[in-house]
Amino acid sequence: MFSERHYARDTGRYDNQGTSALVWLLCAIGAGFVLQAIFERAIPGGAPIPAQAAALVPGLFLRGHVWTLLTYTLLHVNILHLIVNGLTIYFMGRETLPLLGNRRFGWFCAAAAAGGGLLWLLVNFRDPGSVLIGASSISCALLMLFACFYPDNKITLVLFFIIPVSVRPKYVAGAAAAFDLFGLLFYEIPGKHFSFAVAHSAHIGGMLVALGYYFLICKRVWRQDAPSPSDALPEWLQKKKKPAVIAAPKYKVNITSRDDLKAELDRILDKINSQGFASLTDEEKHTLDSAKDILSGR
Repeated sequence: MFSERHYARDTGRYDNQGTSALVWLLCAIGAGFVLQAIFERAIPGGAPIPAQAAALVPGLFLRGHVWTLLTYTLLHVNILHLIVNGLTIYFMGRETLPLLGNRRFGWFCAAAAAGGGLLWLLVNFRDPGSVLIGASSISCALLMLFACFYPDNKITLVLFFIIPVSVRPKYVAGAAAAFDLFGLLFYEIPGKHFSFAVAHSAHIGGMLVALGYYFLICKRVWRQDAPSPSDALPEWLQKKKKPAVIAAPKYKVNITSRDDLKAELDRILDKINSQGFASLTDEEKHTLDSAKDILSGR
């Protein structure tokens, strides 16, 4: 997006921003899988130390292991499980991160993990020894959020790592939701067990977090030029206000030199990186639009 514009690259400072929340998330998941493999191979018999420390287990959660509501996403069944979740998080995350900003993206992923874990606990509380691991709740949440933002933008999937297929995100997310809802109602809730276990409830929990975030917050705020703190609340929680007369926006950016403009542009790009594009004011958006011609000397 903005990094592709030449006036964003010329600043130098924006390209040197700290590591994004997406990279930190993928690194944490990868490190968790490596530690899991080390512990399981170092201990004869594969003692489940990683599961006891980080996996979400109803019995252990009720004993106070509340951190496992997030850390279960750092463990995976095998390398294929890790690759599927990692690729989904990467491709969906790099599209949604510029819209949310680093901070909101991090909180969204944490909420997706917690939401998926809580729904899974609610469904599987009867079996205190059952175990949940994997970042599928986050990957499903990002897939659903991406489909909400870009429902008709075609994406290419590679079936069986061989056959490329172009499809709209809304159909992919809809099919995933239907599959997990079917599995939840006819497999997980009845307590049926198969050799290839899928945590449908965790997937559904992540998707519900994404839908709630989009429809209760993003759908309204994203289309407003200058959102206020009350805009982050659902409409049914806000007090009714009389419509106010909105004057035409006045842009009063007073940049006296090229260096001042670059400094102001750096500040705006920092704000986008941390809070998302929706947090910009009319004046800041106007500065972004006009900076291209000014910095190029037109």
